[in-house]
Amino acid sequence: MSLILIAALPFLGALLPGLMIRSGRTACAWATASVTLAALIGLLVHAPAVMRGEVIQYQLEWMPMLGLNVNFFLDGLGLLFAGLILGIGLLIIIYARFYLSRNDPMGQFYTYLLLFQGAMVGIVLSDNVLLMLIFWELTSLSSFLLIGYWKHLPEGRQGARMALAVTGMGGLALIGGMLILGNIVGSYDLTVILQNKDLIQASPLYLPALILILLGCFTKSAQFPFHFWLPHAMAAPTPVSAYLHSATMVKAGLFLMARLWPVLAGTPEWFYIVATTGLITMVLGAVIALFKDDLKALLAFSTVSHLGLITMLLGFGTPFAAVVAVFHIINHATFKAALFMSAGIVDHETHTRDIKRLGGLRHLMPVTFTIVMVAGLSMAGIPLFNGFLSKEMMLDVATEAPWNGNHWIVPALATLGALFSVAYSFRLIVHTFLGPKRDDYPAKPHDPGFGMWAPPALLAVLVVLIGIMPALMVGPLVATASGAVIGGELPYYSLKIWHGVNAALFMSIAAVAGGLVLLAMHRPLDAAWIRARRPEAKAIFDALMGTVTGAAKALTDGLHNGAMTRYASVFTLAVILAGSAAWFGGTAPAPVREVMAIGPVPLIGWILLIVATGCMAAFHRNRLLSLVLMGIVGLIVSVAFAYMSAPDLALTQISVEVVTIILLLLALNFLPKHTPVESSNARRFRDGTIAVLGGLAVGGLTLAMLLSDFSQESISAFHLANSKPGGGGTNVVNVILVDFRGFDTFGEIIVLGIAALVIFAMTESVLGSPVGAWLKQRPINPNEAGDRHPLMMVVATRVMMPIALMVGVFIFLRGHNEPGGGFIAGLIVAIAIVMQYMASGFDWAAARQRYPYHMIIALGVFAAALTGIGSWFAGRPFLTSNYGYFQIPPMGEFELATAMAFDVGVFLCVVGAVMLALESLSRFAHRAGDRPSPYPMDIDPSRDLPQEAKDA
Repeated sequence: MSLILIAALPFLGALLPGLMIRSGRTACAWATASVTLAALIGLLVHAPAVMRGEVIQYQLEWMPMLGLNVNFFLDGLGLLFAGLILGIGLLIIIYARFYLSRNDPMGQFYTYLLLFQGAMVGIVLSDNVLLMLIFWELTSLSSFLLIGYWKHLPEGRQGARMALAVTGMGGLALIGGMLILGNIVGSYDLTVILQNKDLIQASPLYLPALILILLGCFTKSAQFPFHFWLPHAMAAPTPVSAYLHSATMVKAGLFLMARLWPVLAGTPEWFYIVATTGLITMVLGAVIALFKDDLKALLAFSTVSHLGLITMLLGFGTPFAAVVAVFHIINHATFKAALFMSAGIVDHETHTRDIKRLGGLRHLMPVTFTIVMVAGLSMAGIPLFNGFLSKEMMLDVATEAPWNGNHWIVPALATLGALFSVAYSFRLIVHTFLGPKRDDYPAKPHDPGFGMWAPPALLAVLVVLIGIMPALMVGPLVATASGAVIGGELPYYSLKIWHGVNAALFMSIAAVAGGLVLLAMHRPLDAAWIRARRPEAKAIFDALMGTVTGAAKALTDGLHNGAMTRYASVFTLAVILAGSAAWFGGTAPAPVREVMAIGPVPLIGWILLIVATGCMAAFHRNRLLSLVLMGIVGLIVSVAFAYMSAPDLALTQISVEVVTIILLLLALNFLPKHTPVESSNARRFRDGTIAVLGGLAVGGLTLAMLLSDFSQESISAFHLANSKPGGGGTNVVNVILVDFRGFDTFGEIIVLGIAALVIFAMTESVLGSPVGAWLKQRPINPNEAGDRHPLMMVVATRVMMPIALMVGVFIFLRGHNEPGGGFIAGLIVAIAIVMQYMASGFDWAAARQRYPYHMIIALGVFAAALTGIGSWFAGRPFLTSNYGYFQIPPMGEFELATAMAFDVGVFLCVVGAVMLALESLSRFAHRAGDRPSPYPMDIDPSRDLPQEAKDA
């Protein structure tokens, strides 16, 4: 199975739960599990090769010019994390089937879970950092949905928002750091980045990149001071907590630190930032965990502590510490997932997670007690369980890690963290399960069914097996994954229970003894903890978010007051200031060309253009006059295009002007003749000043570009050289539109069609209201209206119709080599049809309409898309055109290009959009007594009429 399929399977499978839930909860769970199992099997197929030291790769070019490729690779580290994600994910799916109640929408839950699972698998398999960043942000979004799954709980919604805010901000920092890293190396592929350690660490951008990347890792893995979001995420259902906070989401930051360890580690900056943060997080999380009464809160802070432990190990920067970090990642995932699921069992059966309301459960829930005892002893670091092995190795590493020359700080704090770990682990076991049975449980406790306790029991078995036979159970996997982290030869290490009498052994004994003492003194210590004044991270976060939100609201309300003039003025001034800074900063190119002599014809045209635009600004309140002046401006611009040897632009401009003027004239029929004065003289002076400055800035920039020599750097040279050999046409403009930049044109015709549909929808809404009824009944002034359908115009337009259609076809066919094309031809044909509406009226034209304009737009988009898809069958990118020369007897040789089919789509979209907009506006012109519209109204025209309309 290819890597891209392994990464895609959870996303594709996310469609199944919503469908299978209709067949029952069990069918939904098995369908979800089958998706994860298939991905896991596909991963295990590659495991033998990876264990031999091979790296499995999949490469697909997407946007190589931007460095964005769909590249995946699988090495030892990726195998470890992908195996944890899919393996524990499979157990969580089974567990959730029996944990969730019938009131919980299970299909929705499994959909969210698979989306998150796919995002995590994408992170650990991505070879391209840009692709990895996409998956990274997807984990934040999908975890937001999972944490807030119980929407009816305020704490669930708040926990989801907090997790999204913290990890989302860290993700933004990570994006910056990874872009800097790719810029240093000159590639965004991880396999390339990992081979350039010296180049990265020698760069002056190493420290900024390191800080930004670590911000992303620390926020995702809940490191101090970002640790507070993780406990609040416990408001999620227990399957979410067990999955996100043992094997997946919080491990993403650890994975990235381990992945980039070969190129970022080994510097003082790495050691002091990463190791110190991990050490503080380990101790702080362990201390807080001891005083938490909620089972999941205790486990959450214990997770924070163990994440800090792994971060500290990676921060030491030594190969042996990296091996220990990899080993503890495996151990922590097994015992912590088992503990979270067991906590969920206790909550599910007793209806409480409050330790102070529990106790004596070993008699009532023996299976659950056995699982918790095994996993809890492993978390405490007791011999014969896997947590003991990695804890001993951690303490051994700590003895060889001086901090600022002091050899006691790290070992002492590491021992302190292990001591509190023993205390909260034994508290979890003793205060929940030992002691006498109680008679005030919220519900009668008992062990759940097999389906609920089997997943954590399997993990508990692994805890024991790894603890007894570490080399056999996980030795090869630890070696392979550690080799991928270190990127070189592995150091000497031994996965065994007994390492002799050493410093780590005495530190471990001290931790166990001290932990038991703390447990015995828990009651007075807990009372002192409650009385102690200490900062609350949640309160600080809420205050910070409130301040930021208030400042943002004040800024937004101050800038966005609904006035378009303010938006335009702020934008224009910002552009002018930025442009002026660049211009006067010495970056403007020196002119290398002389200004051409101005002849009388362009001078007259320029003067007319200035006068027309000036008059338009001065008399814009007269809407009809403004429309006339707008037409004059458009006509002069069309002439300018023709004068500057741009006939395609001239034809397009003049056609657009005709259609625009007709549509606006029709729209003006329903608007007042004059615009009222709404701005003061001071505001008009301000706006005029800004407009003049903007015009001068644009004019200066245009002049600078025209006087500079950019022909060698411009893409126009490429288009001119490749128009005929690459696109088969000598009309460069048309070849660009339908070939070189066909995707842009495709998007533009879709937008054009959407705009026409929006106009149609708006008119539908108005016509179905009393306003529409009033418009249909409004009185006509016969002195102003005159003849609605002049006979000469009717005859002329009907005679010209076939001629205009023939011209449109001619313009269309010649477009690939001469001025023309589908866009211009569509406008010409649209004008011909518009004239029929103007001359003979809406009803006459609509009655002869054979095809709805909606369908014409759809056919145009479909034709363009089908032409683009056709290139895939030839192994070419979307919308790549082809051409050839064909003998057509007796007419001779002809050139035929697939771009013509795309141009047909453009033609149909333009015709459909223009006519749908015209038809929509024309329907307002109906009067009482007109022939029925092809779109009959479903309301009584006389209903809810304004009084003036009734009087008329």
